[in-house]
Amino acid sequence: MTDPRPGRHALIIEDEMLIALEVETLLHDFGFESCDIVDNPIDALKSAVAHRPDLISADLRIIGGTGEEAVAAITEKLGPVPHIYVTGNADMLTGRTAAPVVDKPLSRRALAEACQRACAA
Repeated sequence: MTDPRPGRHALIIEDEMLIALEVETLLHDFGFESCDIVDNPIDALKSAVAHRPDLISADLRIIGGTGEEAVAAITEKLGPVPHIYVTGNADMLTGRTAAPVVDKPLSRRALAEACQRACAA
């Protein structure tokens, strides 16, 4: 997935640092120039307000809450933001979100497809 728009920024909401770094590396490969990594809903909102993301990647279970709560707080404050969920609990999101869901362990292809779907919506 490549996108000619320069300066795209992603927000990664993930409390497992190795997974966050893997997502960050892949998003850079997909053309995102910068990424912020946070591990809880409060920092996610602060980060999004400070630097509006073009894409949010959120884990479901994170420190101090859920990725769903973080995305809801961000979209309430900023309006719609393309987002995906990268989680080991994909079954918990069934029927609860229209956002693309990538199951852990993640693959490059699944993440690329989810990002394309989210950004095209």
